[in-house]
Amino acid sequence: MPASFSDAKSALTDLGLRKRLVLVHASDALDAQTLLAALLETTRGIITPTFTYRSALETNSPKDIAQAEAFHPDLPADGSLGKFSELLRRHPKAKRSAHPLLSFAGINADAVLHTQTTHDPFAPISLLAEQDGVVLLAGSDQRVNFSIHYGEKLAGRMQFIRWAKMQSGIVECPHCPGDAEGFNILAPFLEKFVHRVDVMGVYLQAIPLNDLLQVVVKIIHEDPYALLCGRADCERCEAVRWG
Repeated sequence: MPASFSDAKSALTDLGLRKRLVLVHASDALDAQTLLAALLETTRGIITPTFTYRSALETNSPKDIAQAEAFHPDLPADGSLGKFSELLRRHPKAKRSAHPLLSFAGINADAVLHTQTTHDPFAPISLLAEQDGVVLLAGSDQRVNFSIHYGEKLAGRMQFIRWAKMQSGIVECPHCPGDAEGFNILAPFLEKFVHRVDVMGVYLQAIPLNDLLQVVVKIIHEDPYALLCGRADCERCEAVRWG
């Protein structure tokens, strides 16, 4: 039986998010409409990733440039993010940042969204941290937790340069993150900070952003290879190891 609005609202209320800005990563395990309605009732404001990989360029060849889609505000969020991201993006009250690869959409979080530029994709997370924001994983695990990438940057880990197609032309996008497949290793280190509730068998996990970032930085400073995946064919993790 799917969770009702009342179920979701009650669970989110128990997490104590009413005065907090919340970065949401939601799987399709919860109905997106129900979750969004409940979040708007129980938080100060929300943002969620609306990343658009269709604007990315593998090379600057004429073929790749022609096949890429120029970023524009109405470009749908990538389907891998789940239904919640696109639902929020299309909400009448939503605003969206303009990063061609790593945009966010939000409601009641305009100041956070306006910080992001092509040269600073993590700026919204930085401001969220300054304002004591929270990461909410709704039926998701740490592999989708984009804020961990910001922790990697703060720890001094290698970042990557990507290129993207915009309506004004091709733009360089520095400080793009690496691979996230190793991020579940973090779970036991975060356990004492996580507030968790169950909504009809789906876990909602609220993690204070500043605690998350401090844990990530500490772990990487202790082990420069921490959080990297174990796949020998992962070019990004191998670049960090040998870069």
